[in-house]
Amino acid sequence: MIEIDVRLARSTGFALQAAFRVPASGVTALFGRPGAGKTTIIEIIAGAVRPDAGVVRVGGETFVDTAAGINLAIEKRRVGYVFQDARLFPHLSVAGNLRYGERRARGEKVIGFGAVVEMLGIAGLLDRRPHTLSGSERQRVAIGRALLAQPRLLLMDEPLASLDAARKAEILPCIERLREDLRLPVIYVSDAIEEVLQLSDTMVAMRDGKVVASGPLGEVLMRPDMVAVIGRFDVGAFFDCTVRAHDADLALSTIAFADGELRVPLVDRPVGAPVRARIRARDVALSLSRPMDVSVTNRLPGKVGAIRREEGPYATVEIVLAHESLRALVTIESVERLAIEPGMPIWAMIKAVAIDSRSPVFAARSEAFTPSPRPGRPVLRVIGGRNPPPETG
Repeated sequence: MIEIDVRLARSTGFALQAAFRVPASGVTALFGRPGAGKTTIIEIIAGAVRPDAGVVRVGGETFVDTAAGINLAIEKRRVGYVFQDARLFPHLSVAGNLRYGERRARGEKVIGFGAVVEMLGIAGLLDRRPHTLSGSERQRVAIGRALLAQPRLLLMDEPLASLDAARKAEILPCIERLREDLRLPVIYVSDAIEEVLQLSDTMVAMRDGKVVASGPLGEVLMRPDMVAVIGRFDVGAFFDCTVRAHDADLALSTIAFADGELRVPLVDRPVGAPVRARIRARDVALSLSRPMDVSVTNRLPGKVGAIRREEGPYATVEIVLAHESLRALVTIESVERLAIEPGMPIWAMIKAVAIDSRSPVFAARSEAFTPSPRPGRPVLRVIGGRNPPPETG
């Protein structure tokens, strides 16, 4: 486990008081708006900042225990750090930057130079200098340098923040492979919910220097107090699904999850591939009876759980399915007009579903999967997107 319980006060007035315990495996996202204290926490883990009080333990080893006078030296922590701006050495080639990380290695050698170069796709860059690289190329080299130091833990401080959407799409599969291929625990700092949903297994949500919630991603996202962290128009649920079928003529795919199936825009993944479906509360409408003559394809039966009044004219209604739960953001007027109460049967009509791939293994296999859509209908890669606020009702 990774155990954090620290306190720190800065002269600027910022105060950090954060405690959480997460698995030392997979990707843990530190999520929150700028100024929440995310970067300060990973600086404390890395040893760049010493807390006023508290404890930091990684995999049973104590990095910091202020009460016991323990503050492990930075070089003994075996922590890799990838910054937002890469911070490569400008006077060294790509190979030179990578070899620098290799010289800093301590402990057991988990991955070698050639394997890092191949995994990150940077073989053609080895003789180049950092100033000739694109943003995504620089970040791939920075990740490689951190990996060659043979870390027990990788810290990533908003590594995609300075990249455009196309460059982000180049880096995300590399980070996914760290989780899938190396089994290297990663703490990933971000204020972009789309990145968190695609990459993380565990989430620590922060606000104003405090931890709002921590735990498995799905559980944290369904907490009512996450509205204050994510915003009421972006909260929702996600389901781990499997691609069931494709209909190239209609440019649609069918994905299956524990409580049924969803029809979504054509997914560029083969049948059987894992995908993650994100359903925003604002994209869910409600019906007291089974919807028939409506344009919405995805309709799921459930029961009403908690009803929470939000700021302004809105209310959040929890829909409890057989195995999962989702939310609907509707108006208070709609709740009253339909006389919605906890425990009553309800139908959820899902107007939009965001999809992202969950495994680079299947992503690689999908190169051979090229459905033939109807002319004029492209194969879609669907994730996130900006929708307008929910319609009244």
